[in-house]
Amino acid sequence: MAVRFSNPKTLAPPPGYSYVVETSGPGRTIYIAGQLGLDLDNKLVGAPGDFRAQCVKAFENLRAALADVGATFKDVVKINNYLTNMSHMGIFREVRDRFLNAKAPPASTTVAISQLARPGGLFEIEAIAVVAGKSAAPKKKSKPQIIRSYARKRESGSGLPPSRRRT
Repeated sequence: MAVRFSNPKTLAPPPGYSYVVETSGPGRTIYIAGQLGLDLDNKLVGAPGDFRAQCVKAFENLRAALADVGATFKDVVKINNYLTNMSHMGIFREVRDRFLNAKAPPASTTVAISQLARPGGLFEIEAIAVVAGKSAAPKKKSKPQIIRSYARKRESGSGLPPSRRRT
């Protein structure tokens, strides 16, 4: 699998992200839902209004979500960031640059919103990552096995209601 980060010369240089990320070849695409600055008790970290604490914890939570599927920040190709106050942009960029690959930063969109779904939340980040290889998830029964299993039950009559069983 190949991943290429680029910034077309026809666009102004972006501050800390890439305009274009292209992937090709076999690989897995991983979508990570929005992460907030929540601890394991599902409570916002830091004092009320502490943007830095929430931002750092959101990135730490994103790292944990990535690790769960065998990915790292180097595999992230796109992030979406939601801030409730754009005056925090400088802190956001400082924290982001501690976690993401500065040599090949992912494509990024950052927007200001009036509020997050979680009262008191100041920052949320979601990500898309691309990882080479197959999923580490346990394999489920394939459809042919399920069909064969049903066929055996049907032959014996045990998989059918009494009114439909062969006599």
